[in-house]
Amino acid sequence: MGWLDGKRALVVGAGSGIGRAVVDAFAAEGAQVGALELDPAKCAALPCPVVVQGDATRAADARAAVDTVVGSFGGLDILVNCVGIFDFYRGLADLDDEELETGFDEIYRANVMSQLVPVKAALPELKRARGSVVLTVSTSGFYPGRGGILYVGSKFAVRGCVISLAHELAPEIRVNGVAPGGTLDTNLRGSASLGQADRELGATPGRAEELKGRTPLAVALTPADHAGGYVFLASDRARGVTGTIVHSDGGIGIA
Repeated sequence: MGWLDGKRALVVGAGSGIGRAVVDAFAAEGAQVGALELDPAKCAALPCPVVVQGDATRAADARAAVDTVVGSFGGLDILVNCVGIFDFYRGLADLDDEELETGFDEIYRANVMSQLVPVKAALPELKRARGSVVLTVSTSGFYPGRGGILYVGSKFAVRGCVISLAHELAPEIRVNGVAPGGTLDTNLRGSASLGQADRELGATPGRAEELKGRTPLAVALTPADHAGGYVFLASDRARGVTGTIVHSDGGIGIA
């Protein structure tokens, strides 16, 4: 018996990093898993029976993914979102006027709009199933210094989305979040508007030792270390949990 036996899930941003780890963990726990992924190459590598290539910030693509999952599995119980881009610690003083405007539009669209559009597309099916949503926040949504002004601000916004949606959608739909700390092998890339599209956070030299050095548990976490939080929140064992954010961050809040 798996924790998610009989559940039907859609993972948005499923092609790499935490999203891919969630796909694998959900399947191992008995769920039928579909994916929405922007990158065609990542789509081709996914083991899901249902994969839709598309942009999570576009309503038509999100609806296509929901419709495909429902058509294949007969319904939808769980929506998970793992989409995000980084800003490589750019402060407000480091941004010129144009970068602030274009960077804001790109980062908030990628990190916040991508969370809301799929939820809206899935609302009728999730209400019908009395299902659940798990959004990806970040330790950056709680503490400064874990990104630049645009990334940190956007993750605070996602934290607000979790709380507001949990209030709005109760009692039919539970809404929770996972706030991962710094993570290896996530393929988290920078903002094109800030000239960072070719930079990958996981490729930073000394990344593993840096992560170990800043957490009380002295761990450099991998995507698989976060996936259990998504499994729990999506499962019936969390049926009394909504508006909650699980911190899988090595204990950074007690540092």
